Amino acid sequence: MSDSISIVEVGPRDGLQNEATCLSTTDKIQFIEALAQAGCKRIEVGSFVSPKWVPQMANSDAVLTQLNRQSDVTYSALTPNIHGVEQAIACGADEIAIFGAASEAFTQKNINCTIAQSIERFIPVITYAQAHSIPVRGYVSTVMGCPYSGEVPLRDVVNIAKQLYELGCYEISLGDTIGVGSPTQTQALISAVSTEVPINKLAVHFHNTYGQALANVLTAINAGVRIVDTSAAGLGGCPYAHGASGNLATEDLVYMLNGMGMHSGIDLPALIAASKPILHTLKIPPASAVNIAMR
Repeated sequence: MSDSISIVEVGPRDGLQNEATCLSTTDKIQFIEALAQAGCKRIEVGSFVSPKWVPQMANSDAVLTQLNRQSDVTYSALTPNIHGVEQAIACGADEIAIFGAASEAFTQKNINCTIAQSIERFIPVITYAQAHSIPVRGYVSTVMGCPYSGEVPLRDVVNIAKQLYELGCYEISLGDTIGVGSPTQTQALISAVSTEVPINKLAVHFHNTYGQALANVLTAINAGVRIVDTSAAGLGGCPYAHGASGNLATEDLVYMLNGMGMHSGIDLPALIAASKPILHTLKIPPASAVNIAMR
């Protein structure tokens, strides 16, 4: 197994979508460009959803079109429907992501349809992206628990991950949306899903509600996963899962990887500096032990 970990920086999208303050296009661009300068090679810059539901993402088109891009960085966007994918590709997204869930209750609350109906909605999105040679990443949320229905059967996670992969998603990100999972659950999750989706096509996306995210990521890495979603300074949460804290902080993962002799390509002091203006504007402290300690 490789000693390199590919970090998908989701701070500009998942990190900011749940904040009360809507940041300016300039603030977001400066944040994204600083993340790229710090060595982040995969950055989720925004979401093409209705501003009625997620007003914090309303300027994603301007952010994508005005970015000063680095040629070796992939700039991606979340797109829930055909209108969203058309907009994202028109604005120059290098990659798009679709967002499914393993929980029926969460799917109904989140996008007002069943899981089966959500899959049907994804088909034209994937088809359109593929016709424009744009790779599609698939998110599976609530893989370890749902805020509305509690425990989510592992077979349901495997089923939707398999469907998204077979539909053409080149990578599947498994998300513990409310941060309730444990290392033992993580081991079982990776073992089960990797029977249907190759392990080199799996990513993990852990929230840190109960402080288990880093332990869960380490478990996933030891199981063979080499792609991890994180958010600078631990920004974010889930707007549909009240009380869920933010993602695992990118700084905390990079520090752990450095200590393990594993390569991420990210410069830790530069990463910490990248989030400082955003935290100041939002008037919030970092949710990252490493960020706090190294300041």
